[in-house]
Amino acid sequence: MQKFYVQHPGKVIEATGSLKHIMAITLDPTSNYKEGVVRCITSREGEVDVRGYVDRSELRLIHGDSLEHFTVGEVLKIKNQDEIIKKIGADGSDFIGLEDPDIVIDEKTGLTHLYFTMPFMKFDPVAGKKRTTVHLGHAVGKDLHSLEMTMPVLMDGAKEVSIAPLNSQGFRYNLIESWRKVRDRVYSVVQTVVAEDLTGPWEYGDVAFHPAEHSLPWVAEHISTGPLLPKSFIDIGEGKLLGIINGREASTMVGEKQKYGIFSVGVCIYNFETGKIEWVSPEPLIRDSEATNITFASHFVETEPGKGVLYAHVDDSFVRAYTLEADILKSLLPR
Repeated sequence: MQKFYVQHPGKVIEATGSLKHIMAITLDPTSNYKEGVVRCITSREGEVDVRGYVDRSELRLIHGDSLEHFTVGEVLKIKNQDEIIKKIGADGSDFIGLEDPDIVIDEKTGLTHLYFTMPFMKFDPVAGKKRTTVHLGHAVGKDLHSLEMTMPVLMDGAKEVSIAPLNSQGFRYNLIESWRKVRDRVYSVVQTVVAEDLTGPWEYGDVAFHPAEHSLPWVAEHISTGPLLPKSFIDIGEGKLLGIINGREASTMVGEKQKYGIFSVGVCIYNFETGKIEWVSPEPLIRDSEATNITFASHFVETEPGKGVLYAHVDDSFVRAYTLEADILKSLLPR
């Protein structure tokens, strides 16, 4: 695989003490990227590479003096969290914790918006098993220490948001991960959502990429959105952004277990005017040198024009940093 990145030595952040798994870092630009949020796994049932595992999670604050290293701090406090969870889970569903945080700063108001996955589990007597319902949650405040939870911006079927710029019509075609079932296989898909503001509620749009409709082995079954790279880092044309995506190879059956394929990091061209993914890299961009199953990107920081740091978690165990350069990435793109 040709190298379009430089993998940093060491680990940016890793689980310690009672925490065994850590993932999904997001950093706060208003703190000069010295503060952020990370997802910590508090318990796991099953194996991460076998379908059916269950993680219980919490979001924690992180602190660091450089982009190279962060330490895990206290559990993130969000006002009104218990009330919102109780309201959503009024049918007796079991809330298994906040996941997959993304920090967005409103350029007009300066307010901090935090988005996260909110999964609830409930036993389905017809199917004879537990089913999970996933919502895209939201909180807002003047900073990470004054957040208040609102009702989710999207209910039932959304996670892993990528916030797009306003288009010429005055709204955003944001991207989220959702899913579709084709015969006996469940695919993760990238879907657009129409967002008139950052607070929501938002409306579901069209599927922007469905793995079953393409012939890309590295993203044959699952796809998840990552950060959209700023034009100051790489400019690929009017109304378009280069986006990071996470793709997973097809699952295989090992006895009665469905064993997941390898997750890797790639790129796409996203037209935020039309809400269309126009191109996906035919090969993955990043597979960590220590990864056995998962390299999953969650955040990007531009350090200077045309250069920046991408963060990804490896096997849900630690976070690594990788340097990206725009001039090198341009050689990967279609003419």
